[in-house]
Amino acid sequence: MSTNTAAPLARGASTPLAQQLAQRFAERIQQRLLLPGARLPSVRDCARHHGVSPYTVVAAYDQLLASGLLEARKQRGFFVRDMRPASPAPTRAWLARPAQAPVDASALIRGMFQADARHAPGLGTLPGDWLDLPMLQSAMRRVLTQSEQPDQLALQYGEPGGDPRLRAALSRRMEDLGVSVAPEQIVSTVGATHALDLITRTLLTPGDAVLVDDPGWAIEYARLSQAGMRLLPVPRDQHGPDLAVMQRLIAEHKPRMYVTVSVLHNPTGGSLSLASAHQILKLAEAADLMIVEDDTYACLAPNHAPRLSALDGLRRTLYVSGFSKILTPAWRVGFVAASAERVAKLTDLKLLSTLTTSPMMDRAVALCLEQGQLRRHAERVIARLDAARQRSVRLAEDAGCRFVTPPQGLFGWLDVGVDTEKLAQRLLDAGWLIAPGVLFSPTRRAGTLMRINFATSQDARFWRLLEQLRAELQR
Repeated sequence: MSTNTAAPLARGASTPLAQQLAQRFAERIQQRLLLPGARLPSVRDCARHHGVSPYTVVAAYDQLLASGLLEARKQRGFFVRDMRPASPAPTRAWLARPAQAPVDASALIRGMFQADARHAPGLGTLPGDWLDLPMLQSAMRRVLTQSEQPDQLALQYGEPGGDPRLRAALSRRMEDLGVSVAPEQIVSTVGATHALDLITRTLLTPGDAVLVDDPGWAIEYARLSQAGMRLLPVPRDQHGPDLAVMQRLIAEHKPRMYVTVSVLHNPTGGSLSLASAHQILKLAEAADLMIVEDDTYACLAPNHAPRLSALDGLRRTLYVSGFSKILTPAWRVGFVAASAERVAKLTDLKLLSTLTTSPMMDRAVALCLEQGQLRRHAERVIARLDAARQRSVRLAEDAGCRFVTPPQGLFGWLDVGVDTEKLAQRLLDAGWLIAPGVLFSPTRRAGTLMRINFATSQDARFWRLLEQLRAELQR
């Protein structure tokens, strides 16, 4: 995404205003910055925002309709058309699937790749200048110069389960979290997302029902949906899932798995209470339910925070984490810890899908863990994040916004009082990328919520603009 403010429509140019407006929307649709199913502004709102006549907007929308990028829905407005090819006919196992809108997470991913952190309050990672490049460079040098048999690390495949030193270091790290696990019960992956994908493909079959947090992580919804799973949303608050809803869904749909972020949940920032964790495990025991615990933000959270895997001893839980959020997104190193039987199955699929993970990347992370560099870096980030959170909270509240859950960790879950899907389009015109609540809804439910990244939401100019646009949308 360009960080420059979008140029106003050029009056008097050789290109008609309607064509300029159509081109602007077409670019955003093609770049997937407008999701399939997204509603465009009403003709009146769009005309007022761009300072043109309603006739000009109608002409622009007509061009987009003719090109197949939009569809008109009677008495509802104009929507981005889903350009994906039609799905094959459903199998019998899918026929019981509840109707739900498709989840397209590609816009969020593209935003992560393209956005300048200075103009991306919705960013999903830490800004680059918060990361420790000298530490990363030092680790890579030591991998090549100080490791025993460095030629094997640089010139050969790694071991199927991952670098032995990394798995040993992860075993010790897990002890700090209260999870007792042998190195042989850990398999390294190409980031936490790869770990989650291996679990889905190994332990589930198309048509299986899976409990997910609502709100939750858009990419996980998309992954599970594309794999043919039936998503069962469970409302999530600061303490954990709605246990009454979870119990009802278990009784009605017999799900095979529950996928959850237990600590510093994305997007709400909340962590499971000990009481909620205990009740979840009781429900899982009674229903023979597997639990996938995604602890992606572990390095930003206290070691003593309740982990389901610690309480369960990895009997029916699988623990997933990674290092892209704390070291660098460029080092795609994650892992799964689980029972020996499940790890063996996951390793077999890892061999078929990626052969092995990078032995050099695995070893570099191992060195950062062994020598305490990662721990010290995390402590510095946490201190900096605490200060950033205080400033972002003050700016948001001064702008008239309200936090739905207590601000914690990297993300805040914020109520701004207007439709954030509409707000996102207005802010994009001004060069700001936000993460509207619709991205975190398994049913693409629009609303007034959005996620902010405390590390990238400290610019007072953004909050002043948000306040101004919100007032315009409320009129």
